[in-house]
Amino acid sequence: MIQKISISVISHEGYLSRLSNHLGYMATEARRMEREGLPVTYGLLVFPTFQALDAFGPLDILNLLSRDFPMNLSIIAQTLEPVSTKHRNPSLNPLKSNFGESIVPTHEFTNAPPLDVLIIPGGYGLRANDLDSLYDFVRRTYPSLKYLITVCTGSWVAARAGILDGRRATSNKNSWARTKEVRPNVNWVAHARWVVDGNIWTSSGVSAGMDATFAFVQKVYGEEQAKKIAREMEYERHEDPSWDPFADIYDLPKLN
Repeated sequence: MIQKISISVISHEGYLSRLSNHLGYMATEARRMEREGLPVTYGLLVFPTFQALDAFGPLDILNLLSRDFPMNLSIIAQTLEPVSTKHRNPSLNPLKSNFGESIVPTHEFTNAPPLDVLIIPGGYGLRANDLDSLYDFVRRTYPSLKYLITVCTGSWVAARAGILDGRRATSNKNSWARTKEVRPNVNWVAHARWVVDGNIWTSSGVSAGMDATFAFVQKVYGEEQAKKIAREMEYERHEDPSWDPFADIYDLPKLN
C-alpha cells in the first residue's frame, strides 16, 4: 500500500513538472510571437442567429493552427447566455423547426480582453434592429486590432460600425442588393471570393470564410502552415481571391 502511494506521488510530481515546463514554453513562445508581430489573442463575435459555418469553418482552421503557435480564443457576445443559430424571426422558420446549435460566450462586450484578431460571422440575425451594442463594440475595438476578418454578411457589422468607409470589401452575393444599401460609401466588390484592404479581410458567402482564413494563415503564418492544415482537413482551397462563380449566378456587375 505504501509503495503504491509513493508511486502515485512521484507520478503526480512528474505530471506537475511536465505541465510547468509546457506552460513556461507556451509563455516564452507567446512573448516571441508578440515580438515578431504574430497575433496571439483571437476573438469571435457572436449574436443570435449567426451562421454556423461562418464561425466554425474559420475556427476549425485556427484550432489546428493553435497546435503550432500559442493562441488564445475569446467568444464575445452581448451577454454570457448561450447564443444560438436558431432563427429569431418566426417568418424565417415557417415549419417551426427546432434545429440549431449554441455557443457559450466567454466574455461580454463590456469586459472583452485586448485582441489581436477579431472574427465577425454573418447570418440572418444581422437583419435585426437591436444591434447597436454590437456595432459599438466593433467601432471601439477595431483601432487596437492587428487584423479584422469578416465572413459573409459579417461585413455589414464592420460597415455599420463605420470602419469600412472608403475601403474595398465584399459580402454574400445572395444578399448583394441589401449589402449595397447597408453602407453606400464602402467600395463594395461584387466579384471576389475575398478582399483584403489594409488589415481588414472580408469574404464572400459562408464557405468563402474558410478560403479567406486559409489565405490569412498563409500570409501571416506561412504557406507551409496553410498547406498542412488544408491537407489534414482534406479541404480543397480556392486560392484566387477573384474566383467567384456566385457573382455570375446572380448576374452581378464586374465593375462596381
